[in-house]
Formats: sequence, structure tokens, C-alpha cells
Amino acid sequence: MKHVLAGLFGILLMSYAFVSFGQVDKRIIQFSGIVVGEDSTSGVAGVHIFVPKGGRGTTSNPYGYFSMPVLEKDSLIISAVGYEKMHLIIPEGKSDNYTVIIELLADTTFLPEVEIYPYPTEELLKEAILALEVPYQYHYKNMQQSLDQAMLNKMYRNLPMNAGNNYNYYVNQQMATYNSRFQTTSIPLLNPFAWGEFIKSLKRGDHKKRKK
Repeated sequence: MKHVLAGLFGILLMSYAFVSFGQVDKRIIQFSGIVVGEDSTSGVAGVHIFVPKGGRGTTSNPYGYFSMPVLEKDSLIISAVGYEKMHLIIPEGKSDNYTVIIELLADTTFLPEVEIYPYPTEELLKEAILALEVPYQYHYKNMQQSLDQAMLNKMYRNLPMNAGNNYNYYVNQQMATYNSRFQTTSIPLLNPFAWGEFIKSLKRGDHKKRKK
């Protein structure tokens, strides 16, 4: 059993060394860029830039910018929710910095039409309609009386004064008192002109005409 485990460990170690040696031959490139939508005016945030073989990746920031180290000939997958997936291969012979502008295409998915019915079968729907309780006539009568315009006007006239009306009444009384504070209060019984008009009306017999 120990020999089998030792053999498996050796194979894994040789595989790791082979892969590591193959990757060392490739140059490391700083891959960066901006991911934009179809309008090419605003960046797309949260886009995944992933290298499946290397098991490494990154995501774009709120402005669509990203930056990550890659190797030559790395195959990248660029994906985001609501956009079509893209594949990109890092070219050889470039400088240590590789910058791109990636434009994603919107992925529009059309779902099949779904019709929702309140009841699973037509028979159950008919039974529910027949079981409905028809409103009584006095319900309609009460509703019509409650919505009668004359009744609503009467209710409106009998409404008590609200806060705004009380405030306006108080301000008007205060202004009237302020304007008449330097004037004498007029009493009709002491007004000679009022008495003169009263005597003239008695001579003319105005009060008799009203009784008739």
C-alpha cells in the first residue's frame, strides 16, 4: 500500500513539474482593459474575466475597468449577466502590457408565453360564478344616497371649522381689533342720525305697510 501511494505521489509531482515548466516558458503579461456595452459609452461592472486552465481571474470595477496577470496564449472567458459570453486568447510577441476595449453584446432571451387562469378547469370556473352572492338592492340604494350631490353639499356645509379656518378667523379678529384700537366704539342707540331716520319711518308709516 505504501508503494502505491508513493507511486501516485510521484506521478502527481511529475505532472505538476511538467505543467509548471511549460508555464515558465511563457511570458507573464499584465492584461488590462475596459468592458463596455453596446452603446460604448459606459462601462459594465461585475464582468468576470477568467482563465479556466490557470484557475485565476478577476472582475471589472464599477467603471468597467479590470487588470490581471496572464500568460501568453492564455484562453480567457469573459462573461456577465445579461450579455453574451466571449472568448479571448492572449497573443504572443506582445509587450509586457496588453490593453484592450471589450464590447459585450446584450443577450436577449425570449420566454414562451404563459397564460394564468384563476381556476384549473372551466367547470370549476362556472361553479364559482354561479356560487357568487348577488348584492341586495338596498346596498345599491344606500350607495346612491351616500353619493347624492345634495347630501354631500349638506354634509360639507355642516362640517366644523378645521385648524385653517380657526386660524383665519383669529387673524381677522386680531386685525379688526388692531385697526379700531384708536377709534371710539359706535353705539346705534346714541346715534342721532339713526334716531332721525327712525322717526321719519314712523311718520311715513313704513311699519304699517310691512304688517299689511
